[in-house]
Amino acid sequence: MKGSKARISIVTPSFNQGQYLEQTICSVLDQNYPQLEYMIFDGGSTDGSVAIIKKYQKYLSYWESSPDRGQSHAINKGLSRATGEVFNWLNSDDHLEPGALKSIERCFENPATKVVCGRSRIFRDSDQTIKYSSGTDVYLNNLAKTIGWARIDQPETFFRLQSYRTVGPLNESLHYLMDKEWWMRYLCEFGLDGIVSIPDTLVNFRHHSLSKTVSQQNGFEEEVLLVISSFANSCNYPNTFKFFEDQKPSINYSFKTVDQKLLEASVSYMLLLLSDYYYYQKMDNSRAKLFLQGVIEKHLETEDTLLFRRLKVRTRFLPPFLRKIYRTLK
Repeated sequence: MKGSKARISIVTPSFNQGQYLEQTICSVLDQNYPQLEYMIFDGGSTDGSVAIIKKYQKYLSYWESSPDRGQSHAINKGLSRATGEVFNWLNSDDHLEPGALKSIERCFENPATKVVCGRSRIFRDSDQTIKYSSGTDVYLNNLAKTIGWARIDQPETFFRLQSYRTVGPLNESLHYLMDKEWWMRYLCEFGLDGIVSIPDTLVNFRHHSLSKTVSQQNGFEEEVLLVISSFANSCNYPNTFKFFEDQKPSINYSFKTVDQKLLEASVSYMLLLLSDYYYYQKMDNSRAKLFLQGVIEKHLETEDTLLFRRLKVRTRFLPPFLRKIYRTLK
């Protein structure tokens, strides 16, 4: 790749995001990146988005505006057309940081690089900075934890397009967790080799009342349970149906070439994370206990064993309502 710029494919899925779309488009085009393939897939917007897209259409590699089956479908349409070496999608309420693609290209000059994880600025509509992200979590000596917790900051995480060809497209039945679920499949296929983390701010991530991250938390929770129950069931994890009585597995995964111990350890980390979430965030002691029962302690690293044991004690002796009282007295 040295001596020539890597071709970078960016896809923007959009639907009725006209108030933000132009900033998104300009942030990509203003990169002035010579080997850019930029495509927009609009889901049939009625808010003036099409007029905005037409304003810049001569600079686009492809665009369309037609009804689709949701965000995952729109991104997959882009994937099927993409011809670059590097791929990512940029939602139509976010925008790239100046110079982002040059930073990405420099990292992919190394042929061993498979993934580049940067950081993002999280901001409000007023352009007030809330915070800067730490980037996608990668536990370099713990693949099971990286799969099990699978916290990916998708906007600032770029992959080689060939990875998508190998792992497969996004799951179109998912509308909130398609990036996390794909990241889990990627890690099962490729492991941690070739992942590069950089401190550069690559993307500006908009936090607003209508964004899915803010307004549709229940949808995220339902899909988390669906993905984890399906993952656990597909690798024959003990007592899967006991832990997910109200969320039956419906996604079939094929793990024929993945080490069974790795899969089991990954599920233990998933259940540990669920227990932590339901205890501390949802204040649901019974579900926290239930998920904790499924964790196989021997699969955890030392620091995570401490979390496991702390949760065992707290779910037994310090139910959430007592924690609330304790906090008010502090």
